Amino acid sequence: MIDYIPRRFTVVRDKDLCINCGICVKQCADECHFFSPKDGKTVVSKSDNCVACHRCVAFCPTGALRIEKYVCDYRENANWTAQYQQEICRQANTGSTLLSAMGNPKPYPIYWDKMLLNASQVTNPSIDPLREPMEIRTILGRKPKKIDVLKKGKSITKMPPQVMLETPIMFSAMSFGAISLNAQKALAMAAKELGTLFNTGEGGLHSDLNDYSDYAVVQVASGRFGVHKGYLENSKFIEIKIGQGAKPGIGGHLPGEKVNVEVSNARMIPVGSDAISPAPHHDIYSIEDLRQLIWSLKQATNGEKPVAVKVAAVHNVAAIVSGVARAGADIVVIDGFRGGTGAAPTRIRDNVGIPIELALAAADQRLRDEGIRSEVSLVAGGSFRCSADIVKAVALGADACYIASAALIALGCHMCQTCNTGRCNWGIATQRPELTSRLKPEREYKRVVNLVNAWNHEIKEIMGGMGINSIDSLRGNRLMLRGIGLNEKELEILGIKHAGE
Repeated sequence: MIDYIPRRFTVVRDKDLCINCGICVKQCADECHFFSPKDGKTVVSKSDNCVACHRCVAFCPTGALRIEKYVCDYRENANWTAQYQQEICRQANTGSTLLSAMGNPKPYPIYWDKMLLNASQVTNPSIDPLREPMEIRTILGRKPKKIDVLKKGKSITKMPPQVMLETPIMFSAMSFGAISLNAQKALAMAAKELGTLFNTGEGGLHSDLNDYSDYAVVQVASGRFGVHKGYLENSKFIEIKIGQGAKPGIGGHLPGEKVNVEVSNARMIPVGSDAISPAPHHDIYSIEDLRQLIWSLKQATNGEKPVAVKVAAVHNVAAIVSGVARAGADIVVIDGFRGGTGAAPTRIRDNVGIPIELALAAADQRLRDEGIRSEVSLVAGGSFRCSADIVKAVALGADACYIASAALIALGCHMCQTCNTGRCNWGIATQRPELTSRLKPEREYKRVVNLVNAWNHEIKEIMGGMGINSIDSLRGNRLMLRGIGLNEKELEILGIKHAGE
């Protein structure tokens, strides 16, 4: 069948610099580079398969390679853009659903970029984080409505199960299967050093990560992959996944070719079988059903683990979060529509859900209006790109934030958006041994640690500039935010004033 879709990138090789060493041939899993069949010695490139992962560019010893965007102009048409025409041709070729990875790339408003932070001046002096203590430790879990204290100052109130983090940043759900064991281990090692948590996703907990159970969030999804009593106990808290921002309202699918022996053992499914998570949990059709599952998970862990519920950011998310809180959840995770994923139907990824900024603000305000904000912690996820995004999320009401794509970029991800193919040249979103071995967790985890430490320093600096020395004083403090270029309705939902007010 003729492919009417032009290639996306061109591999440019400088013949004066190329020494035909063949390193690019070994590094490219997409088979863009190969030795010429004419002489078997000259390295040539075929650009059709290039995904712009830059692996060949990074490893070329002479700097002979570069990747350029391939320009092939279509007749201008504001409605029938080149992208839509190419996607129609792709579906005409295959007859299948379009799949995409790594988050929504559409040019929707990014509200983090339309909010500015306040700073102290004369009346409320700023704080120097280098010389004065700054508290960014975060406690997740249900807080008691009141604390009874003896005359000697000792509390006699039984505290519900809680989790303390040294930073308001955690690593979001990425399952073993969707990402490699080496990638997941690197995140686990980073979480341990940073005093935070990594999320196993719905793929179970690999036995090699048992030593990191004090830094693990284990997920219970609709497929129940890898879920058993030991799995639940080897965690800091449990997360029930109802939905995720990249694909609200639908389930998950790990292709059988990714299910090797190790994935099979972790997920408790046959080798080579597709791991399909149905869209709904077939035991949850009401808030009462959700309450029963939360109660069951708490009983299975003797009431020692907080239980979280993860929902996608959708238009009625505030009411959903209120119901989840009243169902007994200790933590509610809200995942916005820019959240990354290993594979999602393109039409779902690009057209369903709402931004995390609006969802978080609406949910926090709803819980405050109902007087139950202290009964649940809020965790936000969905494309946090820098420390300022984290600070703004906390000011909108988040207790902590999940990052995933940023952590993967620190490990080497170049946002090729081809995770679903299993040919990740950086050893992250793949199960092929020759590729996973490229990521050395003992070395690469330091890059993630460096990233979060840098963000921690910046968070402290920003807080100091606000005259705030505790993350608790920032949480939900929307007076520290101002909008710019936003309409009245957006300002109302966010609960902030416009710049200049």
